[in-house]
Amino acid sequence: MQQGMDTLVVVGVGLIGGSFALSLKRAGMARHVIGVGRTRENLERALELGVVDEISQDLAEVAGRADLVLLASPVGQMGALMAAMAPRLRPETVVTDAGSTKGDVVELYRRHLPDQLAHCVPAHPIAGSDLSGAAAAQYGLYENRKVVLTPLPETLPSVAERVAALWRACGAEIHCMTAQEHDAVFATVSHLPHLLAFAYVDMVAGKADAERCFDFAATGFRDFTRIAGSHPEMWTDISLANRDALLEELDRYRAGLDQLRQMLAAGDGERLAERFGAARGARTRWHQQFMRKG
Repeated sequence: MQQGMDTLVVVGVGLIGGSFALSLKRAGMARHVIGVGRTRENLERALELGVVDEISQDLAEVAGRADLVLLASPVGQMGALMAAMAPRLRPETVVTDAGSTKGDVVELYRRHLPDQLAHCVPAHPIAGSDLSGAAAAQYGLYENRKVVLTPLPETLPSVAERVAALWRACGAEIHCMTAQEHDAVFATVSHLPHLLAFAYVDMVAGKADAERCFDFAATGFRDFTRIAGSHPEMWTDISLANRDALLEELDRYRAGLDQLRQMLAAGDGERLAERFGAARGARTRWHQQFMRKG
């Protein structure tokens, strides 16, 4: 798709979908972008900011004009969206998504778009923040970021490459894996951290002296809890969609906490220091990759 496309339909014009649209417009890969969403105010803001060229609250109405549809909505909404556009899609229209879980989304493709599977490419851009809405859309969000593609067995290789080329035009690095592999990895490195941040902030907020605790919270609290500012609806959908893998990770984390509690109760400073040192070393090695890129 190096020549670009006439019409891109982005469903969910926020940080992820809006940034995809902006990057492709700048790269000359999308000549006309239609933004679709539930909230008129956000759509009008996207139009005002130049994120999209046209807006609609009716996906079925505009789906037939699309060369490619990006579903950048919460995962819990995708089934209804696929069902709405299915009768209107042209056979050659490519459908992809930006969902943070893939096993459930693959099942939705199969259920609602059985005749379109050769042109369906499940995907997950590894980028984001606690900001949302059209005003959060930005050029360069995907520069040097990873995007995971989990093509279906039915997906035409040429179609998967078309979607990969679009993400590369946004500056992203492409990785392919199965939906099951994807969900196991991201339960560990993304979904579990969000649950922990939400649970921790909720715990602090429920304390009798919560106001005093928040008054004295500083950079450590800020850094640990940043992702607790993420969209509750989206993360509820993600947590339920990846429930099995996430439950395994929660059990593993709880076992680790139990071990730390035992060390602390026993006053075992040597083992605590050993555990902290191992974690610090692993984190430092991980972080060095960003220092080298910088």
